[in-house]
Amino acid sequence: MKITRISALALSLAVTPVFASDLDLSLTNDSVKAQVNFFGNQNELQLGTGYTYHEGSRHIGNIDFHAQGRTAIGNLPTTAGIGMRGIAWDDDRVDGGAIGLGGFATVNVPDVPGLSFTGSLHYAPSILSFGDSDDMTSLELRGSYRVIRNAEVFAGYRYLNTELDFAGSPDINLDEGILAGIKIFF
Repeated sequence: MKITRISALALSLAVTPVFASDLDLSLTNDSVKAQVNFFGNQNELQLGTGYTYHEGSRHIGNIDFHAQGRTAIGNLPTTAGIGMRGIAWDDDRVDGGAIGLGGFATVNVPDVPGLSFTGSLHYAPSILSFGDSDDMTSLELRGSYRVIRNAEVFAGYRYLNTELDFAGSPDINLDEGILAGIKIFF
């Protein structure tokens, strides 16, 4: 089973340059995530997919679909998107998922070429949740610096939480922590 997942991940990374706009790889202390976005910032739509492996055999997949456009916050050029993120997760004895509504914004700092800040927030109430999830919150904040024309490094914070659909069950953090990573543009 592990060989199949590793083979599928390796194959998807190998064909990424043919179909994708960018590849995002990030690490926390307990997880590794790969995210592929298929369209650039200049497109009106954004479609992406990702996979997270969390220590302890938790697997998390996501599919993102957003309408996006360019705007400004103050005098800072910004790319913003509004849409949805579908998340499915599987752990040893429980699994679930949700369709979260929300969006993202990337703010560029013109006085420091290459510096940008990104935030994304998606929330799914119980009506948009399935399996053992009763609701779900996905938050990511990051600061990025474009090192060369087609690559940037980033650091930030990721939080993915769900409430279990069992009476008296606490919320669980599916993935949480300080992250660091690289983003490669094709």
